Amino acid sequence: MSGVSFRLCTGGTRSKVSMRRLLIIITATALAGLLAIGLSGCAGKRSKPAHEKGAKLSNLPFVYKMTVQQGNLITEEMVARVELGMTRAQVRYLLGTPLLTDIFHTDRWDYPYTIRRGHRKMEERKLTLWFDGDSLVRILGDYEANPDGLPAAEEEREFVVEVPDWKNNRGLINKALNAVGAKK
Repeated sequence: MSGVSFRLCTGGTRSKVSMRRLLIIITATALAGLLAIGLSGCAGKRSKPAHEKGAKLSNLPFVYKMTVQQGNLITEEMVARVELGMTRAQVRYLLGTPLLTDIFHTDRWDYPYTIRRGHRKMEERKLTLWFDGDSLVRILGDYEANPDGLPAAEEEREFVVEVPDWKNNRGLINKALNAVGAKK
């Protein structure tokens, strides 16, 4: 029996080397499998961009999504009043302070505007103005500058309202006094 146990001990050294190899093979296979599973998750269906992601229940039609407005609200009438050659102060008075001013390009003003109404797609509008010194030289954007489209100035109208003569007989007490003739 002692010879058998001795043989097992000497055979154990050989067994330790093959066990290490087996452990390395199993570990490498497991890591390769985990890597394949992890990477296959990225190759699936493309997800929405980060700014469109939300809770899963938020896409249901009965879930209220508030309207989100960002930027300067600029109308075509406002743009129609802007003319080339205006100063920065005049443009700022008509359109408001620009949302984006680049410190490296101080002659460019950007007026972006976005609105997302509930479950609808986001609407985007942009207006960019370029200055040469203090004078406006270029207008570019999603708005159509149409000077002829300006609303006609409203004529001042005079309203005449006729008001009937006021009698001081309001109220229950005044009516009762008038009825008995105590008050005229």
